[in-house]
Amino acid sequence: MIAFLKNYGATLSLLGALVAGALCGLFLPAAVSVMKPLGEIFLNLIFVIIVPLVFFGIATSICNMRESAMLGRVLATVAAVFVGMSLVAAVLAYCGSLIFNPLDLADKAGFLSSFDAASAGIETSFGDALVRSFTVPDLHLLLSKSSLLPLIVMAVLTGYAVSASGEKGKPVRDFIFSSNTVILKMMAVIMKAAPVGLGCYFAVLVSSIGGSFLSGYARVFVLYLVISMLLYFVMHSIYVYAACGLSGLKRYWICIIDPSMTAIATSSSAATMPVAISAAKKAGVSDAIADAVIPLGTNLQKEGSVVAGVLKSVFLMCLLSRDLTDPVTAVTVIVVGILCAIVLGAIPGGGMAGEIFICSVFGVSSEMVGILVVISTIVDVPATLVNSTSNVVCSMLVDSFTGRQNRKHQSSSTSSATESV
Repeated sequence: MIAFLKNYGATLSLLGALVAGALCGLFLPAAVSVMKPLGEIFLNLIFVIIVPLVFFGIATSICNMRESAMLGRVLATVAAVFVGMSLVAAVLAYCGSLIFNPLDLADKAGFLSSFDAASAGIETSFGDALVRSFTVPDLHLLLSKSSLLPLIVMAVLTGYAVSASGEKGKPVRDFIFSSNTVILKMMAVIMKAAPVGLGCYFAVLVSSIGGSFLSGYARVFVLYLVISMLLYFVMHSIYVYAACGLSGLKRYWICIIDPSMTAIATSSSAATMPVAISAAKKAGVSDAIADAVIPLGTNLQKEGSVVAGVLKSVFLMCLLSRDLTDPVTAVTVIVVGILCAIVLGAIPGGGMAGEIFICSVFGVSSEMVGILVVISTIVDVPATLVNSTSNVVCSMLVDSFTGRQNRKHQSSSTSSATESV
């Protein structure tokens, strides 16, 4: 029981607070005026810390990646596998949303009137939108939560430049690493107030729009379960069979049981990582590949988080009455889902960075972050399961591909040597 509370205490307390907030919003509307300031204070604290959290977190990750031993063909293969699997997960999630709409809210206009969504209706050319999405015209504009994507671009450039500067860049590198440690500690302190802050915010939300909105979360959860099981059972089997054949697929399903159970029991990708590494080695992955790919994948390869990011974006698009069949909307939602998992997933304890990023990209009020956080909370366990097991699949794919490349390279070298003789 103690172990269960240790693993799920934070999630259960947050879910309990959201339920309590919903009940207060439905049956005690008079209390909402008192609870609203508490919810706004919590969100404002998150909004203030999110810019340094994203910048220092990503810059630190880039420095660590560049200084690691994973270079050359192996790193290129890892990147291709990560992006490819994330893209498949994002497309499946989006197609699933087209088949089963996660939100059917009768009074969308009344709901959106509670938020500043005016900017969402501005029409711009694709070129202007592209420029605004990735860059800002002045440095001080990077210090806004509405410019997270340009901030990410600058964080990546900073991390690369600092690492490439060698010994001369060490003071800046130490400053970035130290700042990241401090910011993470601040975030941990703020998140202790999450149950109270989000509970109060949710009470205000339910009081404004009524209980009919809650059914949308149930639909999202059902859709998420279907997509996650499709990835876990079907797509992972296809990947492993393509990489290792039938014998490799049999080894995979024998070895994947332990990391699957650990992921469900702990709801933590980090806690599952050692078990996943052991499972990959038992499945035939070389020690070097397993030891390198799975820790990297724990931060960057998150199929479950990709699906969650897509569903959050679709949820928001439904609220804005956007046409989900529009090609530009489809591409934007898929790319945002991947970026939320791969880029923002590299930030340890990043908390609500993904939700703020989604609101920033689609130009809606950051007050809607609380709505998207609920989705993260209710899909946490299946997301951890898919995230953790997909890393074992990645390691098997990378081991297979790099093995083929090495054999091809060795064969080519042998042929050249024979011809020279």
